[in-house]
Amino acid sequence: MLIAQLRVAGEEDDRLATNTDRPTIDHEALEEYACDRSNLPWVIFRAAHRATHIAALPARARALLAALARTVDADRPYAAIFARRELLTGRALQSMRTFYRSLDDLEVAGLISRPPQKRYVSGGLFGRAYLHLTEKAAALLGFVEEPASPTSQQRSAERPAHAEQATSLISPNATVADGPIYKDLSPNTQKRQPARLPQDLQRLLNLGFREFLIFKLMREAKQNAKLLSDVVEATWEHLSRAKRPINYLRALLRSSVDFTHQVRVRDTARIETNLAHARAANAQRIIRAHAGQAFFDAQNARRFEVSEDGSTLNVCHHQESRPRIRAGDWAAEFSEALEAGLIVPATSEREAAFASKRTVHLNVPKPACDTQQSRQPLPVRTPEIASRLTDLKRLLRSVCAGGGGVPIKTQ
Repeated sequence: MLIAQLRVAGEEDDRLATNTDRPTIDHEALEEYACDRSNLPWVIFRAAHRATHIAALPARARALLAALARTVDADRPYAAIFARRELLTGRALQSMRTFYRSLDDLEVAGLISRPPQKRYVSGGLFGRAYLHLTEKAAALLGFVEEPASPTSQQRSAERPAHAEQATSLISPNATVADGPIYKDLSPNTQKRQPARLPQDLQRLLNLGFREFLIFKLMREAKQNAKLLSDVVEATWEHLSRAKRPINYLRALLRSSVDFTHQVRVRDTARIETNLAHARAANAQRIIRAHAGQAFFDAQNARRFEVSEDGSTLNVCHHQESRPRIRAGDWAAEFSEALEAGLIVPATSEREAAFASKRTVHLNVPKPACDTQQSRQPLPVRTPEIASRLTDLKRLLRSVCAGGGGVPIKTQ
């Protein structure tokens, strides 16, 4: 049995539609709230901002002037503005009639000029009529520098030097934010670097690198936990001879080699070498200054004498009868001992003390430790000892060969 429900009048109009295309509605909503995502350069952005804040012009003229500021070539502000009426009305959000009224307002204010339409007689056609910004508009929007008035020039000439210095030394107010607001708000170009190229990286310019590329490589090296200066310093010998140095340097930045450690080790070795050369040069200078002089140690036990040409050093101990000639690199050790005070120049008192020590020691008789009586007599090999040794040799041979052994003769 089927249970049927009669339809109520107007029920179909009250129910929600089930076949609504939800993705289509969402896409249309996104399209409605979409905006222009283009980035304007600083000069154009500033010009458009200034155009919308000119109080002497009506709102429609300010909107059209801002649209013209966005359309004009910033490098050639006096050139013709190549834009159709549809583009300008779309950017100014105006109708065609309001557009023409805005043009009249700007022309009356002296901000634009509209030369007459050209006509090509040979073809019987009319050319286009282009808009141009005047000098007043270009200076007002910031495309060109405003000319200084005679009054301001006279005031700047009359201002004393100490007043300018005092003005430059005034610190900013503590109630305002310091920092970005004191920077240059009118840069000449957008593509500029905040600092100069480091001195150790300027040699890359001779290999075909540009400054902007070097700054970019510095950023890539920082992302790879490296320093571009260390990479260039460690691999300069191979980098300067590479056929494609840019590709080679980028491959080095991507590698896992610790170039900072290599540079540190190389610098340490260079410093040690320089210190060794400095010590050697200092030692040679000291030896040349004290050539032909004699020195003693603190105990007057040894006497040092430098040769006349400074090539050799004679060392005489008070317990030795003959002096010894010092060989090897003795100049550095001798100069360090002389500077430290371990060796002092010879004097008459030290010469006498050393001579007395040497005389006392050399006059003491030596102990007779090598006489004939102190020697032990060497054993004499008799026939009995020889036969005994022969029997022992036979016994050892038989034991090693596995035999039962040979009887040893006994007395």
